[in-house]
Amino acid sequence: MPIPKVALVTGATRGAGKGIALGLAAKGMTVYVTGRSGRTATATLKGETLSGTLDETIAAINAAGGTGIGITCDHGDDEQTRQVFEQIGQEQGRLDVLVNNAAYIDDSLIDPGGFWEKSLDLVRILDIGLRSAYVASYYAAPLMIRNQYGLITFTSSFGSACYMHGPAYGAQKVGYDKFAADMAIDLENENVAAVSLWLGPQRTERTEIVLRHRGEQYDDFMAVAETPEFNGHIIHALAADGALMEKSGQTLVTAELAPEYNITDTGGNQPPSYRDQLGEPRIPHPARVI
Repeated sequence: MPIPKVALVTGATRGAGKGIALGLAAKGMTVYVTGRSGRTATATLKGETLSGTLDETIAAINAAGGTGIGITCDHGDDEQTRQVFEQIGQEQGRLDVLVNNAAYIDDSLIDPGGFWEKSLDLVRILDIGLRSAYVASYYAAPLMIRNQYGLITFTSSFGSACYMHGPAYGAQKVGYDKFAADMAIDLENENVAAVSLWLGPQRTERTEIVLRHRGEQYDDFMAVAETPEFNGHIIHALAADGALMEKSGQTLVTAELAPEYNITDTGGNQPPSYRDQLGEPRIPHPARVI
């Protein structure tokens, strides 16, 4: 069974990225994390400051049992992204797990109204989100191929199948699923897997603020929401699975993977899958046009 030792989680100053990093750290991994907020939280949502910095994430990783290394990076800049992987290669000589989580989330994402009525900045999720994940995977692949082992993941959601937060958000999630399917084909002879993961509702700093503004819409979902750490444990289990390559290219629901790996959330909670309510992953056609 492979032993994943080094991971990179992008966009990990707070939220899902930070929690996933902590879940990996709890397994004793060295976890690199990227973000734009080094020592001072600068992000806001609905006029409220979103807590979370790289320094805080690093401290939490170390406290969880791992080794945390933070790199300040704006994933809208390809050169900064390249330098992240250059540093990991020089310091570790390997990368076992990449969690593509960095994304730009505009304040108007959860507002009612058509896409043309909201800020045009919503489309930036296709740059710092979809495009930046491609760039990160581009630089991660050679590090993984060097050791003939690795897992590239994308934090997607049921918004890939149903209407969720509008077309820009949906296109990013669909793109993640397609990245995993097609990257898996390119990597199939390298013992490097690519999977897209549909996370359920997450308990994060951002959702706490959202609930204060739109609680009537999300209360039911949040009552059984996942902790991001839960998803970090699942990603570690995937990376340590000797049969990982059998899952490569697939879009997987983390709540459905949990029983397979005997993983529960805080307090023994088993988060539900929303397949019946929100849709299911698309199965790619087997045709290959080279």
